[in-house]
Amino acid sequence: MDLYLHAILLGFVEAATEFLPVSSTGHLILLSHVLGFEGEGADVFKVAIQLGAVLAVCVLYFTKLWNVLIGLPTKPEARRFALAVLIAFFPAALLGAGLHGFIKSVLFSPYVVCVALVVGGFAILLAERFAPKSRIHAVEDMSWLTSLKVGMCQCLALIPGVSRSGATILGGLLMGLERKVATEFSFFLAIPTMLGATVYDLYKNRDVLTLDDMTLIVIGFVTAFVVALCVVKWVVGFIARHGFAPFAYYRIVLGSLGLAVLTWL
Repeated sequence: MDLYLHAILLGFVEAATEFLPVSSTGHLILLSHVLGFEGEGADVFKVAIQLGAVLAVCVLYFTKLWNVLIGLPTKPEARRFALAVLIAFFPAALLGAGLHGFIKSVLFSPYVVCVALVVGGFAILLAERFAPKSRIHAVEDMSWLTSLKVGMCQCLALIPGVSRSGATILGGLLMGLERKVATEFSFFLAIPTMLGATVYDLYKNRDVLTLDDMTLIVIGFVTAFVVALCVVKWVVGFIARHGFAPFAYYRIVLGSLGLAVLTWL
């Protein structure tokens, strides 16, 4: 029963942090360390349940995604949208597949997460201060080069604690995207990124996963999906009103406290 409660708690934390620039994977690693929920099955769990939050994006933005899909044969703006997402997806997909073993064995560490949280917090403050004036007001207006640069920024999130959404949103701001566009593009980019990561992780670990592992994944997945349905729209509104500085300070405080605790223990 404790494991089921852990799965629900981790699913809640995943959904609450996935679309904020605070690193959902980092939070899951730290919380799993506290709960003692660790091992190969737990590492797959931390990746797979993120797809639940991404599925919530598909539901909330269904009309937009459906219009893009049916418009691909006839509408240039639909093709530009799809191309922007695909181009931004490939850098992290290629690098993640090549470094999968190293990431899981070396970087899935509470120490790495805490350092990345602190460094990323200061990076957010700098990006907020020096980001250029926005000149791109829709995903469809992104050039292939701009999409590629945002995708390269997403590669930084292969380090747990960096934050995928944070890296892509701030990368978008530095490339001239309007704040809301950068935030929503991060949501759309999460769909192929997290789908690919989950399928790849499940395939790589197919021989070590048990029925109990899969049950926990389903519980965490469903929890993340339900909570994310309530969180996503709030995220867009909050960032539009307050920017990213509150999350930067949160990261710095959490990472510093985590390093202090880990050092003391």
